[in-house]
Amino acid sequence: MMNRVVLVGRLTRDPELRRTTNGTAVTSFSIAIDNRVARDAQKSTSFFNIVAWNQTAENVAKYVRKGSLVGIDGRLQQRSYEKNGVKNSIVEVVADSVQFLEPKGTDNSTSTSTADGFSSDQPYDGEGIDTTSDDLPF
Repeated sequence: MMNRVVLVGRLTRDPELRRTTNGTAVTSFSIAIDNRVARDAQKSTSFFNIVAWNQTAENVAKYVRKGSLVGIDGRLQQRSYEKNGVKNSIVEVVADSVQFLEPKGTDNSTSTSTADGFSSDQPYDGEGIDTTSDDLPF
């Protein structure tokens, strides 16, 4: 069986960094992804909740903000919780790695940074991501 998710999208809100009772870093955020549609069809957007742990969580909280373009490689996870006597279920993406796909602010970095502390020797040239400011849902 396989449980693998690869997504590219823009953060819809700033990441929230928290710590578990034993000090483990965890951050949560959501991304928006435009759905491909037929030429004359109305555009739609999908929103996905993302959770990252440990060093990946700390780097995401430190380096990305609402509107940042990121690549997520992870897995789907379903969990349940009870609130006010009502049982709820949620499906989210647990990020194994997060790639920062845009240069940080005015930094003229020549490599693509990743939240797990690695970087590519090749500069990110924007190929393969078909996004214009008109495509963004915010």
